[in-house]
Formats: sequence, C-alpha cells, structure tokens
Amino acid sequence: MTNENHAKTFHTPKTFPLPEAELREVIKKFPTPFHIYDEKNIRENFRKLREAFAWAPDFREHFAIKATPNPYIVEILARDGAGTDCSSIAELFISEAAGVVGEKIILTSNDTPAVEFRKALELGAIINLDDITHIDYLERNARLPEIISFRYNPADIMNDGNDIIGRPADAKYGLTRNQIFEAYKICLDKGIKRFGLHTMIASNERKASTFIYTARIMFELAAKIKNQLGINFEFINLGGGLGIPYLPDELPVDLKMVGDGVKKLFYEILVPSGLGNVRLAMESGRAMTGPAGWLVSTVLHKKNTYKSYVGLDSCMSDLMRPALYDAYHHITILGKENAPCNEIYDVTGSLCENNDKFAIDRHLPHIDVGDIVIIHDTGAHGHAMGFNYNGKLRSAELLIRENGKVEMIRRAETLSDYFATLEFPNARLDIRMCVHSKKLL
Repeated sequence: MTNENHAKTFHTPKTFPLPEAELREVIKKFPTPFHIYDEKNIRENFRKLREAFAWAPDFREHFAIKATPNPYIVEILARDGAGTDCSSIAELFISEAAGVVGEKIILTSNDTPAVEFRKALELGAIINLDDITHIDYLERNARLPEIISFRYNPADIMNDGNDIIGRPADAKYGLTRNQIFEAYKICLDKGIKRFGLHTMIASNERKASTFIYTARIMFELAAKIKNQLGINFEFINLGGGLGIPYLPDELPVDLKMVGDGVKKLFYEILVPSGLGNVRLAMESGRAMTGPAGWLVSTVLHKKNTYKSYVGLDSCMSDLMRPALYDAYHHITILGKENAPCNEIYDVTGSLCENNDKFAIDRHLPHIDVGDIVIIHDTGAHGHAMGFNYNGKLRSAELLIRENGKVEMIRRAETLSDYFATLEFPNARLDIRMCVHSKKLL
C-alpha cells in the first residue's frame, strides 16, 4: 500500500472526537461497524474555505454530494451557505431533501440521461455540460436552461495530471478548447444569455500551486471567450480536488495560499477583462467531510500463518479506497492510542477477495479479539462507495452533533433490503431471519 513503510515510523497525532468511555456507550446502542461523522469538524472545514475566498466579490462552495451522500450532511453545510454539486438523479433528490434548490445546485453532466436533466431543470439547477453534443440532446429531450456552463478539459496545455484523475488527454471529462468556443457560440445563437465556465483538474491534491494554476487557466480562457464572443460569465467554477492529509505527517492544503494566489490572478486577468464581478465557485467534497469521519469496527478474528492478520467486522464494502486506489488510511486501536506500535499486521475484511485489506504490513499496537479499531479520514468516499458483493450489507452512519449528542442518520442495511429487488418464484425468504447488524430481527 502507498507509503505503508513510510508511515510505520510515526506516532499518530490523529484523534477521535469522543472519549473512550463515550464511544463504548455509543457501540452498545449502535453496534459496529459504522461510519461516524463530526458536525463541528465539518462546519470548521467549510469556514476555512470561505475565509480563504472572503476577498472575492462572491464565492460559493457547491458541496460534492458524491463524497458523503446523506441529506443530514448536506443540510449542515447548507445552513452555512453551501450549495451542492450533483451528478445523478439521486444526488439531486438528496439536495432537494436538504433544502438546496435553484441555482445553488450545479448538475455536472457525465453521460447524463434525459430524466436527470429534467429533474435538474425542475429544481432550477445550473446545467454544466460535459460535451458539445449534449446541447442538442438537452434541447431535444428536455429544454435549454436559462443559464448553462461547459466543462473544459485542458489537455491542449497540460500533459501531466493528478494521480487519481490522470492525464487530461486520457480523461473522459470535458470539452476541448476549440469545442468550448463553438459550444458557447451555439448557445448564444439559441438565445441563451447567462453562462458559467467549469473545470476539474485534480483530485485529493494538497499542493496550493495546482489550484492557483487551475485559476490561471480558467481566467485566461474566460477572458478570451469574452473577447471573442462577448460573454460576461456569471461564474467560474474551479472544481474540487482539495486533498486532505491521510498520512499523519502530511500537511493539509494551505488554503490561505490558494486564496491569495487566486486573488492575485483575479485582479491581474479578470478585472482588466471586464469580468471583475464574476462569482468564483468550488465543489469540494473530501476537504469538507473527509477528516470529519471515521469507520469504527470490532476485531472478530486473529490469524497467524505466513503473516499476522487481524479480521474486522467491516470489509471493503464499507471502505474500498485502500483496495481501489492503494490508499492509506490511518488506524488506531481504542484505548491503545499511546501504546507502542511494535507489531505488524494486515488488517482485513471478510470478502472473498484478497485485496479486501484496510492495511498491509501496518505497524500497530498488540491487538486482541474484541478490540475496537478506528479507521480515520473516512468521511468522504467511504460509506458512499459501498457495495453488496458477497451479499455484504452496508453499515450505519452516525452523526456527532455539536452539542455532543450522537444520532443515527442512516440505519444499517438488512437482508430484507438486499433481497427487496429480487423476485424468484421458488424462493421463500423468511424476513424474520434478516440480519440487522449483529441482531436477528
């Protein structure tokens, strides 16, 4: 796994928001495994982003719902002024349920079916198209909106890319530079008068320079489009991609440096071009909720063969980032946070897949069956990426409110949920045997 050997020499500064005794009481009420989020932490992360762009004439964070698709989480951010970034009809419904409607929603199209465009238009959302052919598709299958945006793929000026998104030339997203100009001209000819511009270059990036460079690309492009077509953009969306420090010795993105760098370019490029009133937007997901979430599990088994294994009551269906991206997530053992990490384990789940591992050759304290394992920084792209391979059931989601109260914001799946879409004439599924966490219904 990425940086496993690098990480093993560090004592963790990572913390969990509840004391040991309180967490054990929570586990009595809500059996493991579960993802748990901290409201205070989420709001603090959003405050830092807002402060970095407080200088801007207008700034909007469109929270990327895909990171943590739960209306309780969306509502927390919405209370502080965030909008939403949606890319599916389910995410549009989540946004609506949380009270985020109108142009606070941006639907970023990605091979989008007509029904999703129609729902977005019903909600008054901003439509952000991913391809020039989508103009005709949208007009034929729904209608053209009052405001439209296009996603730019900067492969014409960028050869290298982020590890997760990859090289722009290999990415399925966005329009070429020539297509961008043509797309806006088509929309102007069709009578659309309000426009935005969007890109998304990086994911989980912690270098401030990446986001400043993104701003330069977008500001220069907006200025050229205005010069050639006379478009006064209402917003420029710089995308998301703000990374978080998964490793204990990593530093977070320097948001002040990002904000200051973008500000310099704003006054250097946009203001002289007559775009000094443009709204800046981002669509951060991971940076808002990632560090504010944890996967809490119980050790079920220990196995010693050619290696030492610790088997949890969670698995890759609860957190697939380590298997999918070779990603590092820090692990602590409840009550043993300050114990020496002098044993080496593979921390695994129960799927019939050998990559169902949360950690490989990880230096940890001595672990016993029954220990509580806390996997850090799972608040984004954790529960959201769950699946049902092997018939595994997705865990519950809990929320620590600012007053310290813990509530369940999504129950764990049951076998009745798993079989709900299956109709087979000779199958007799006894709902009384459906498993909810550790309890038989």
